[in-house]
Amino acid sequence: MQIHQHYPLKAQNTFGFEVKARYYAEPNNLDKLKTLLSDTSFRELPLLVLGKGSNLLFRRDFEGLVIHPKFTEIKATVSGNNEVTISAGAGIIWDDLVVYCVANGWGGLENLSGIPGTVGAAPVQNIGAYGVEVKDSIAEVEAIRTDTLETIRFTNADCRFGYRDSIFKQEWKNKLVITKVIFRLSTQAELKMHYGNLSELLKPLPNVGIREVREAVLQIRKEKLPNPAEIGNAGSFFKNPTVSKAKAEALQAAYPQLTIYPVDDDRVKIPAGWLIEQCGWKGKLLGRVGVHKSQALVLVNYGGGTGEEVLQLAAAIWQSVAERFDIELEMEVNVVN
Repeated sequence: MQIHQHYPLKAQNTFGFEVKARYYAEPNNLDKLKTLLSDTSFRELPLLVLGKGSNLLFRRDFEGLVIHPKFTEIKATVSGNNEVTISAGAGIIWDDLVVYCVANGWGGLENLSGIPGTVGAAPVQNIGAYGVEVKDSIAEVEAIRTDTLETIRFTNADCRFGYRDSIFKQEWKNKLVITKVIFRLSTQAELKMHYGNLSELLKPLPNVGIREVREAVLQIRKEKLPNPAEIGNAGSFFKNPTVSKAKAEALQAAYPQLTIYPVDDDRVKIPAGWLIEQCGWKGKLLGRVGVHKSQALVLVNYGGGTGEEVLQLAAAIWQSVAERFDIELEMEVNVVN
């Protein structure tokens, strides 16, 4: 296994920032990973486990060790009660897994089609889209502790999944390398088609299954979200804020066009993109970075921009939304200092 020095990470972060890692390695099995983690020359350096970098913002070069797991083994077991167990290596491209499952008729991940990243990163962020979160299908996450090299298995409950959150972003941050994720899917999955424009696209179709749901999701994503291969971005930059039902109703009285999404009896979510757009940020430039012209929730690097510039833009957006709506936005993107 080669250990690279001063390794360029432009292709490893979807913002396309020109940053480098002091050390970089791609272990493709457990033995190589454990050898790397036990190397005392890296013991005092910062550690970053990197998938495709689709939800990261680098402020500067990373002066430590970047590990990019390349575990790509996949196994599937179908039981007699229509349940399918998928064991997927952390290095598998996320949408490749979705393609594999949909092609075999195994439902549960189709609403998560087209999300950039890897399998290992999916539980960290608890990725979600169109009414589905990956936690709904995860049975177990397997990881290696970076200090003791012990294998730890987290049940779904152990992962403490929340909205774009998990235990892997909290107390276990930078202390584990996820090696595989176990999913529970179904050959008779219940389709979820009532979020956003999905129902409108699918309603005219005579027969709807997981393949049709996937195609509709991909079509919506293509229309709404810029392709990182064409313009640097990390998708949704801010989380949709959760506010009290009373506050949301007051906002709707002032802005009848506002759409809200119930969380429970007392709280609702408000689209962060709508708040940002109301503050006049949609399509606005700030030097070499800006807010996308078609989706206010997406901050973009138009070329040559830096993480610091994006953070300055994000701070200005946060301030204007807080002043106008008394709502504090929270970043969905993870900042690497």
